Amino acid sequence: MMKRGIVCLLFGFVAAGCVQGTIEPASEANLKPRDKQLLANAPYDRNYSIPEPYRRHIVSYHRKESSGSIVVDTDARYLYYVLPSGKAIRYGITVGEEALAWSGVAKVGAVQEWPNWVPTADIKKRMTNIPGFVSGGPHNPLGARALYLFEGNKDTLFRIHGTNQPEYIGQAISSGCIRLTNEDIIDLYTRTKIGTPVVVLKPGTGDSPLNPQMAYTYGGNS
Repeated sequence: MMKRGIVCLLFGFVAAGCVQGTIEPASEANLKPRDKQLLANAPYDRNYSIPEPYRRHIVSYHRKESSGSIVVDTDARYLYYVLPSGKAIRYGITVGEEALAWSGVAKVGAVQEWPNWVPTADIKKRMTNIPGFVSGGPHNPLGARALYLFEGNKDTLFRIHGTNQPEYIGQAISSGCIRLTNEDIIDLYTRTKIGTPVVVLKPGTGDSPLNPQMAYTYGGNS
């Protein structure tokens, strides 16, 4: 059963009003035995409480993307998986710093469970003392799953992936990619297919703390 909660539409420290909403409960139904084993060794507290606005919610959604699309609003720190009948699943995310952010329309060109990480040349220039290769696992910064975004047949080098730092959900600190909690990226992964369209809104064109118009929390039963 889904729990009702009081869900603030605004993020950060702005509190301009709240409405009743529906929270998607965290579930281990999508976790494979390997997921449970690796997550048990994650370098963070799995009981860490994500701020309520960034927990998984079902919301009413007014944009026109088709069901099955992914929409990323870096302004509001939300990712939407569009459902039928004007609804969407909303996940809290960590986004890239402004100078590192990518935006545009792409598609999911590849997916990977517990992916390896090979830092790009640009990341190596900006971050010192990092290894050239990190195998998949709980200490890997890509987390439990990764969706690789392509424009046509070209890899954008932009990813939607898990994280080993869930405490940063709702913030802008990453090297440009979109991070979800490992539980949320596993949930999104199970819903995503190769070819899934992905829209990453340009900074300044999504929601803001004073203009939360993209989606409204859905107060009905699901």
